[in-house]
Amino acid sequence: MGSVTSEQVDAQTVSPARRWNYWLGGKDHYQVDRDSGDLIAKAYPAVWTAAREGRAFHNRVVRHLAGAAGIRQFLDIGTGLPAPGNTHEVAQQMAPDARVVYVDNDPMVLAHARALMIGGATTYVDADLREPQRILRSAELNATVDLSRPVAILLINVLHFIEDDAQARAVIRTLLDAVAPGSYLVATNGTTDFVPPEVAARVQASQAGGRAELWPRTREVFARFFDGLRLVDPGIVAVCDWRPDRADRPAPSEVSTWGGVGLLG
Repeated sequence: MGSVTSEQVDAQTVSPARRWNYWLGGKDHYQVDRDSGDLIAKAYPAVWTAAREGRAFHNRVVRHLAGAAGIRQFLDIGTGLPAPGNTHEVAQQMAPDARVVYVDNDPMVLAHARALMIGGATTYVDADLREPQRILRSAELNATVDLSRPVAILLINVLHFIEDDAQARAVIRTLLDAVAPGSYLVATNGTTDFVPPEVAARVQASQAGGRAELWPRTREVFARFFDGLRLVDPGIVAVCDWRPDRADRPAPSEVSTWGGVGLLG
């Protein structure tokens, strides 16, 4: 892959990765990302807490998979910009031999990945979730992980960018068909299940007006992403309630994100 130059980073077009970094309290974003983030937060205030709790969920899941579950390979799609507790940091703290492949299609993410993540047991694929075959065929992935052995597929805070439910299920099925029994799917998706009807209406109005491209899903729709998998306890719950490690966690209504972990085979 060629190097990323500053000209390739578009400061005038919203970047989901930079916007998420803004919600997480990071510094890698532009005014266009902040404006978009504020607009979505106005309709969907839970997004600030959802970003932080999504990261906390990610860390708990990776610790479980690299620890008790014995997983040594991770495919993190839609990784976003580096933040405390990146997948390779959490996994390799638990298991130094863990191997991690990050996937994203944002030039700024690529620039950071090259500077901070690449080398040895950690690599990066420049691709979009909507092109799973391109991800699976990439030289970087195949040089780093062995798909004939179990791998954890992480789809955290990324499925809500695919509006069509059938397309999202097809992407997941393509990925799962390529990995070995004993692999895991980790997924989250925003939802309006926990919020009052007036908040759900504001979110729907933002989508209809083209001001937001985050597509919430009901628990029923989200659960279909795990068809054919055995759900790991406690099943599909708000991300704050998946094996929590603190008593003062927010309520599901403050997070409004479903999360789950499923075992293949």
